[in-house]
Amino acid sequence: MNTNEKRIVVKVGTSTLTHDNGSVNIKEIDLLCRILSDLHNSGYEVVLVSSGAISVGVSKMRLPERPKEMRMKQAAASVGQCELMHLYDKLFGEYGNMVGQILLTEEDIESDYRRNNLKNTFSALIENGIIPIVNENDSVSHHQIESDKKVFGDNDTLSAIVAHLCEASKLIILSDIEGLYDANPKTHPDAKLIHRVEHIDESITCLAEGAGSNRGTGGMATKLEAARYATKLGIDMYVTLGSKPQNIYDILAGKDVGTHFVKS
Repeated sequence: MNTNEKRIVVKVGTSTLTHDNGSVNIKEIDLLCRILSDLHNSGYEVVLVSSGAISVGVSKMRLPERPKEMRMKQAAASVGQCELMHLYDKLFGEYGNMVGQILLTEEDIESDYRRNNLKNTFSALIENGIIPIVNENDSVSHHQIESDKKVFGDNDTLSAIVAHLCEASKLIILSDIEGLYDANPKTHPDAKLIHRVEHIDESITCLAEGAGSNRGTGGMATKLEAARYATKLGIDMYVTLGSKPQNIYDILAGKDVGTHFVKS
């Protein structure tokens, strides 16, 4: 696959975008928008894949907890997506950049015709200096919401698919964990961060366990799936802390930050 060296996809998870109580973390979103705007202004072509619609919607609707009924989850996603895009439009705009929203369902990826239309849309937005912001369309697609029927794996695999569609050279996943460790750092304080993964074999797969924070539904296992997809297509993938989006500068400078899954 041909890739554009100056084109990057950044995926941000729910745990980075929200506080522990589920409300929007404006400080973190503002910092992310500032850094991505700076990269865009310096010549990088940036695509943002953003989770968080349901959690933000639950908070906005003042629901006591994440709903269990599907129609209420989809209602929360609808409300939350509006709130997220309002913030992104406002904050990116304050740093002199324009954004465009793309909401995907599995049918958009599986259909050759719709996938080609998507590629054309991404191309047109990027050519016009607009930052595409992508999420799965949770308000109509129940597969992503149902944990046992995920199509995109909490947007981790979705971000790899988007990187492929956009012909990006790098996929950077901002997470609530610094990267892949040789043991679970929550239960093994002496666990060491693995900075570079050349091949995702069984020994690497065994290191991934469980989900992430209580607000996100993805864990390292979904990130490994995304890494398998991306690296086979010639895309370098990185996992780093979402609370330190400035790490993106170091990644682009070639420094050892987080975990680098090396393209095939």
